Amino acid sequence: MNEKSAEQLLLQREVKPTAVRVLVLRELQHAGVACSLTDLEARLQTVDKSSIFRTLTHFLSHHLVHIVEDGSGQKKYALCMENCHCGEPFHEAMDDLHVHFACERCHRTYCLTGLPIPHVPLPEGFRLHTADFVLHGWCPECARFAAEERE
Repeated sequence: MNEKSAEQLLLQREVKPTAVRVLVLRELQHAGVACSLTDLEARLQTVDKSSIFRTLTHFLSHHLVHIVEDGSGQKKYALCMENCHCGEPFHEAMDDLHVHFACERCHRTYCLTGLPIPHVPLPEGFRLHTADFVLHGWCPECARFAAEERE
């Protein structure tokens, strides 16, 4: 993602494209996995932690990122798909709710956008607002590395 397309994406989500916002957005895109605040702080050494946090909070409110709770104890932030409805009041289609995969070896967390969260019929009176579905195991790179170690 180049700077121009990052700015366009911010404008599409009605987010003013400041230098810090463009940097954070580009880093999330470049990472390709969900990133914690600590991860982003290490990657964006010229930007202070509070600015990154404020940016992520703003992105959340404009449905540009979503939070992944992968069991690591840190919230991780991942870019939303273009038609995302996460964080909004109940959305009938729930198309944007997808499975996440947390690698136990490298600690990266992936959005598996092609795998929707399974429908779970709730008892009468319950109303679903959001759902988290995290699978744990080894990512393809770590699984390949482990297989090579055994050979």
